[in-house]
Amino acid sequence: MPRRAAAMPPDALTTPLDLPPPTAGELYRQRKTAVLDAMRHAPPGVRGVRTALLRLAHLADEALRSLWAEAGLDGRLALAAVGGYGRGELFPFSDVDVLVLLPPGVDPAADTPLREGIERFISSCWDAGLDIGSSVRSVGDCVAMADQDLTVQTALLEARLVTGSRKLFREFQQHFAAHMDSLDFFSAKRLEMRQRHAKYEDTPYALEPNIKESPGGLRDLQIILWTARAAGLGDRWEDLARAGLATAHEVRQLRHNEALLAMIRTRLHLIANRREDRLVFDLQNAVAESFGMAHRAAENGRITLRASEVLMRRYYWAAKAVTQLNQILLQGLEENLRMRHGEPAPELQRVNERFFDKSGLIEVASDDLYQRDPHAILETFLLYAKTPGLKGLSARTLRALYNARTVMDHSFRNDPVNRKTFLAILQQPQGITHAFRLMNQTSVLGRYLWVFRRIVGQMQHDLFHVYTVDQHILMVLRNVRRFFMAEHAHEYPFCSQLAAGWDKPWILYVAALFHDIAKGRGGDHSELGAQEVRRFCQQHGIAQGDARLIEFLVSEHLSMSRIAQKEDLSDPDVIRAFAQRVGNERYLTALYLLTVADVRGTSPKVWNAWKGKLLEDLYKLTVRTLGGRAPDPGALIESRKRAALVQLALASERHESHKPLWDTLDVSYFMRHDAGDIAWHTRQLARHVRTAPTAHSAENATHSVAARADGSTAEGRFGTEPKPLTIVRARLSPVGEGLQVLVYASDRPDLFARICGYFDRAGFSILDAKIHTTRNGYALDTFQIVSAIETEHYREFIHMVEADMPKAIASTDPLPAPRLGRVSRRVKSFPVTPRIDLRPDDKAQHWLLTVTASDRVGLLYSIAHVLAAHQINLELAKVTTLGERVEDMFLLQGAQLQHNKTQLAIEQELLDVLEPA
Repeated sequence: MPRRAAAMPPDALTTPLDLPPPTAGELYRQRKTAVLDAMRHAPPGVRGVRTALLRLAHLADEALRSLWAEAGLDGRLALAAVGGYGRGELFPFSDVDVLVLLPPGVDPAADTPLREGIERFISSCWDAGLDIGSSVRSVGDCVAMADQDLTVQTALLEARLVTGSRKLFREFQQHFAAHMDSLDFFSAKRLEMRQRHAKYEDTPYALEPNIKESPGGLRDLQIILWTARAAGLGDRWEDLARAGLATAHEVRQLRHNEALLAMIRTRLHLIANRREDRLVFDLQNAVAESFGMAHRAAENGRITLRASEVLMRRYYWAAKAVTQLNQILLQGLEENLRMRHGEPAPELQRVNERFFDKSGLIEVASDDLYQRDPHAILETFLLYAKTPGLKGLSARTLRALYNARTVMDHSFRNDPVNRKTFLAILQQPQGITHAFRLMNQTSVLGRYLWVFRRIVGQMQHDLFHVYTVDQHILMVLRNVRRFFMAEHAHEYPFCSQLAAGWDKPWILYVAALFHDIAKGRGGDHSELGAQEVRRFCQQHGIAQGDARLIEFLVSEHLSMSRIAQKEDLSDPDVIRAFAQRVGNERYLTALYLLTVADVRGTSPKVWNAWKGKLLEDLYKLTVRTLGGRAPDPGALIESRKRAALVQLALASERHESHKPLWDTLDVSYFMRHDAGDIAWHTRQLARHVRTAPTAHSAENATHSVAARADGSTAEGRFGTEPKPLTIVRARLSPVGEGLQVLVYASDRPDLFARICGYFDRAGFSILDAKIHTTRNGYALDTFQIVSAIETEHYREFIHMVEADMPKAIASTDPLPAPRLGRVSRRVKSFPVTPRIDLRPDDKAQHWLLTVTASDRVGLLYSIAHVLAAHQINLELAKVTTLGERVEDMFLLQGAQLQHNKTQLAIEQELLDVLEPA
């Protein structure tokens, strides 16, 4: 008979079961889930984001304390939060970075219980769901690692005690602060920021920006607070205001934009359900809807913006504001740090009654200049474009512009003086691209050209544009401008040839500025843009003939690309129809240049040689149909060649003796040298070029270059293989005092350094250097040099240079270390802050290095020595000396430049040698 179950008390079903309490890990997971759910369902807005991030950090703190106690770790140890978690800012799926701090003399490798306790703690963190990033170091290890690794130094800067020994943590803080050099930290972080910006295409307007890392992102705000904390100025925006480095209005803008970016990043994490910092296309609409933007899309002309477009425009405006504020505050911090390190304040040189030159930066004479005299706003950028040596705006000027936005109203745009100034900026022979980019960064361009303001931050939903409309327009403007610059002739030689014979570059600049200005309105943006540019030309008094050409370019800017890529260019009817459409060769040339610049400005991946060939073929076929002939090369280059040939004939040179040399020279050589230099080079080199090695043999030449002092060739053992030539010629400079020196030698990475080293040892200063690499692998360099010795000795120097330099070039000995050249008293009193700019060209095959520094003896050799040490090939150099300041540009090539660490090392080494001795 079965046994009966025991009777149950009446309340047994409602009595709680005797379950164990939740573990620290379970409690953390439960609470974090509740917080994340609350964040997902929070109403749109940015007010509560800071509180939510602090709440997540506090939850992690509580869990770590409990797990630390459960692990039974030694009370002498300390647990510190570092990095973003250290500043109490924990995003939903960010890493929880911690430091286990060991007291002196404690080694976990030798202490088994301690090692096991630490391992148990870290393992329990992972089990609890904490995405832990851990390090175990002593105080000495922390300081040593910080000295070696900037990332470690930055993370430790924000260290915060979570649990453990307060005494040990204070000891760590004291040692860390004692080893912190705030100025060195600032310089290193600024270099790191520029490298990070280059990685993200130097624009806050990428179509899929990284909220954290892109220009204008959270990192650009954090670097300000890092620098302030390292300098002991505080770690909050209000602290900067109290230190006089930020205004109350700027603090409000900083807090608002920081909260907006943090909210977007938080929503990205929540929607992706993982760590995701990129606003990728797939998530943009979901993020926008989480902000409640789906039903708030604004009207823009005749079409309605998508929710994602409203979000992205809001992001771009925030990123733009962050970029401006970053520039203002970092400049102010740098000045503060340099003054605290005993450096004198930058010298102010008066430019006119409204502006000063502050070490290459434009400084307003008074904070209220733009309110009192609105005409000075555009004058700032005209001054920036037309004055050599001005490289930017000072913090005071940037702040004044930031506060003068309300001044730029309807009457400002219709003011005849402002219209004249704006047109003058477009018609400057240099500085156009930088001026317009700066105008856009400071919001002046959109406030003067109200039609431009409508496309600032506007996305382009297609497969080839990777920039917003405003950034694409500025990129096209830059591309057109580069056609007229000799240092960029190697990029697209045919365009440079055509540009060399073009009489009014500003016509192309206006067309570039307006070609896409009507995008996003619905309808044909080419036709709408033509209407806008017609109105612009009328308002700015542009001559009727020029205005017709500009309007034609805007209305037809898509036609040449479309025909080249989609029509049959072998069909005479296609070419004939296109020729009738453009009408004449002038219109065709302008349209070709604009088209190439436009296609190049869509994306680095869109342009290729095939498209270039199609456009060039269409151009040449159309020229023939119009009855003309393609200018190959350009009229300016042809005129220089003809003038050089006349000089050669007067010097009784043989007919066509120039051809062997000229066949090895490309467009950039003839653009950078006048007829007199070309003729001189030809007389000295033409008879030697036929014995020079071919391009193939030059590529295989070793560094052990041998040459006779007189520049003649030395036959091999059997007289069949001539050794590479080294020819050095000098003459009294035709443009002033000193010598002009010609060097023709087989190219190699250390050649420029050896030449500069010789001049340095011989006591010469290099005023100008024109570097050119021929098609057969030779360097053809021209230097303008001077000596402190009286000018009557220069004729003796000619023989010395021609006899001694070939030996120095041929040497295979290691390059001597640069000497610390003496600087002038003026430089000692008012040093120029060294600046390095290293960035790739459009094809990422060459790199442009721009150097600004105080001038001193041996400076160019110091730069060349760094480049040679890294096996960097120099293909072109432009050396400019502006009083006590040098501004040099170098075109570089080398596999090492493809690596970020090498780039950073080169930049740091260059900064080291640029510092005044």
